[in-house]
Amino acid sequence: MPKRTTDELSDLKAFVSVAQAGGFREAARLLQLSPSGLSDAVRRLENHLGVRLLHRSTRSVKPTEQGAQLLERITPAFTELDLALKTVTSTRDKPAGNLRLNVPVNATRLFLAPLLTRFLQRYPDITVEVVAESGVVDILAAGCDAGIRYDERLDQDTIAIPIGPRQQRFATAAAPVLLERFGRPQHPDDLLKMPCLRGRFAKGNLERWTYQRGDEVCHIDPHGPLIYSGGSAVDMGVAMAAEGVGVIYLFEAWLAPWFESGQLEPVLEPWWQSFNGPFLYYSGRKLVPPPLRAFIDFVKEE
Repeated sequence: MPKRTTDELSDLKAFVSVAQAGGFREAARLLQLSPSGLSDAVRRLENHLGVRLLHRSTRSVKPTEQGAQLLERITPAFTELDLALKTVTSTRDKPAGNLRLNVPVNATRLFLAPLLTRFLQRYPDITVEVVAESGVVDILAAGCDAGIRYDERLDQDTIAIPIGPRQQRFATAAAPVLLERFGRPQHPDDLLKMPCLRGRFAKGNLERWTYQRGDEVCHIDPHGPLIYSGGSAVDMGVAMAAEGVGVIYLFEAWLAPWFESGQLEPVLEPWWQSFNGPFLYYSGRKLVPPPLRAFIDFVKEE
């Protein structure tokens, strides 16, 4: 490879490291290099390209508009190169390294913990990082190896395999004291006359409650005294439902302990709608690192 090309690759890597670390000193610490050396590399790259790539101040370093555009284009390439090297140098018999998963909050609550426990017992040299959030994200842009989502939220260019329970239901529940006050609804439309607690998705839209009995399908937009975050504040919503504040609509498995304790009672159970379980998904456009390959094989076994 020509020396000039090699230098440019090194300078590009220095630029990416500084931009991601937010400063020369932090990037130098991570790379075990000198801040002045990284500064020279970025300045050399800027001179070669004829544009400024970083805004520098005494407090922070941020990409310019041209720098952000370059960073967006070359970061996946460096990630792919890093994965290619790790794939070549790692052994399949004893995979090691980091596995970063982006998952919905309900997965962490309902089935992921025992699955990961068994996986980590088999592969003690793998470290798993779980990022739990409700919104749909680009797993590559978020720096994750794979994600868990439901089929209607999967991109067409991803590879998906089943994970977790294959059939789930959305349940409706209310505290006995609330049902004594308002009566037990017989049809989903009856919920429009009752206080309801609704979740808001990460994109800002409120969840719509869907019911089905036979061929009849109902979509309800109820009203009530509380709107909670569909990810981080669900437990608060359930606790307030148990206090009689309103009716709640949530995964049946999430509400099961509350049904068993009697603090909540099932409502409109003949109308509860079933849906397919979630999928583990990952990009089909990049090499699969050994920790992810081990997890994929493990999930298939499970």
